[in-house]
Amino acid sequence: MPATSALRRAFAVMAVLPLFALAACGYGSQAKDDDTVEVAAGAKKIDGLDAVKIGYFGNLTHGTALVGNQKGFFQKELGATRARYAVFNAGPSEIEALNSGSLDIGFIGPSPAVNGYIKSGGKNLRIVGGSASGGVKLVVNPEKVKSLEDVEGKRIATPQLGNTQDVAFLNWAAEQGWEIDAQSGKGDVTVVRSDNKVTPDAFGTGSVDGAWVPEPTASKLVAQGGKVLLDEASLWPDGKFVITNIIVRQEFLEEHPKAVEAVLRASVEANRWINAHPDEAKAAANRQIGIDAGKELPAEVLDPAWESIRFTDDPLAATLDAQAEHAVEAGLLEEPDLNGIYDLRLLNKVLEAEGEPAVDAAGLGAA
Repeated sequence: MPATSALRRAFAVMAVLPLFALAACGYGSQAKDDDTVEVAAGAKKIDGLDAVKIGYFGNLTHGTALVGNQKGFFQKELGATRARYAVFNAGPSEIEALNSGSLDIGFIGPSPAVNGYIKSGGKNLRIVGGSASGGVKLVVNPEKVKSLEDVEGKRIATPQLGNTQDVAFLNWAAEQGWEIDAQSGKGDVTVVRSDNKVTPDAFGTGSVDGAWVPEPTASKLVAQGGKVLLDEASLWPDGKFVITNIIVRQEFLEEHPKAVEAVLRASVEANRWINAHPDEAKAAANRQIGIDAGKELPAEVLDPAWESIRFTDDPLAATLDAQAEHAVEAGLLEEPDLNGIYDLRLLNKVLEAEGEPAVDAAGLGAA
C-alpha cells in the first residue's frame, strides 16, 4: 500500500501521541447531575460509595449510556449509590477527567481509549466492556461523486487530523493507490479536517465533496441530499468494528469492583432492552440527547443513523487490534504495546450470570 514519507511520519507520531487520536464527536464537556431519579426503598450503597461518576457523549453511538441514563438502568443496579453523569463532546476531555479522578467510568471511542492507555504507559485505564459497533459512512455529493473511483481528486472531510475516521479514510485511500500527505491533507485526494458540527454547512456550500464521518453527521449529510457511497462496516469481517467501549480508571476498578460490575450489569441490561425494543430505545436515546444537548434529532436524521449502529456487549477487541496492525503492516506506525488494555473478567461474570457466552480480549487482556 503506497504511502508518502510524510504519511509515515504522521503515523509514527500518532504512536506516541494520539494513536488513532481524538474522538470524533464535538468538543468540550458539560457536567450533568440528576438527583430526580428515585432510589428504591431499602436499597444499599455499593462499597459505601455515595456516587459513581459515569461519562458519555451525547450522540447515538453512545446509545447504551443514553438509554441506561434515560431508563434508569444504571441507578437501578447501583442501588443507593447515586449514578452521576457527565456529558462530554471530546475524547481527550473525558480521558482527562478519568485520569484526574473526577470521572470513574466512561463510554468512549477506540481512539481516545488507546491514546489514554499508551500515554499512561498502561497504568491508568482499562477497557472493561463493549457498547456499540458501526455507524461510520462515506457520504458524498452524488452530482460530483458517482463511484468510489470518483473520490480521487475530490475534497473529503474528516473530523480531525489523526482521529479514528481520519485514519480510516487515509488507510482506505492508500489501499486505492492514492497518495496523501497526512499532515497537510493534500494529495490525490484533499482531506479537509472539519469539526462535525460545521461539516454539514461545508457540505451544503460545496466546499467539500463528501465526508467520512460518524453518525449522526452522516445522516445529516444524507438529509441534505448526500449519498452514502461506502459504509465502513462493509470493510470489516461480519460488518462489525468497535465504535464505543466502556473504560474505567484502574484505581477505581481495583478499589470498587462491585460498583464496576453493577455498571456493567446495567449496560448489558440496557443493550438487551435496546435490541428487544429498537423503536422505544431509539426514542429514549433521542429524549436523552434532547436533555443533554438541548435539541432532539429530527426523524430524517435519527432513523437512518440509529439503524446503522449495532449495540453489543462485546468490545470487539480484535477489531481494535486490527486497526493498529493494519497501520503497522503498512509501515505507518510503530508497533504499539496494547497488552493489558482489556480487563473483561467482570463483564464475563455478568454475561455468565445471564446465560450469555463470554467475550474475548483478542490476547490483549490484563493478567
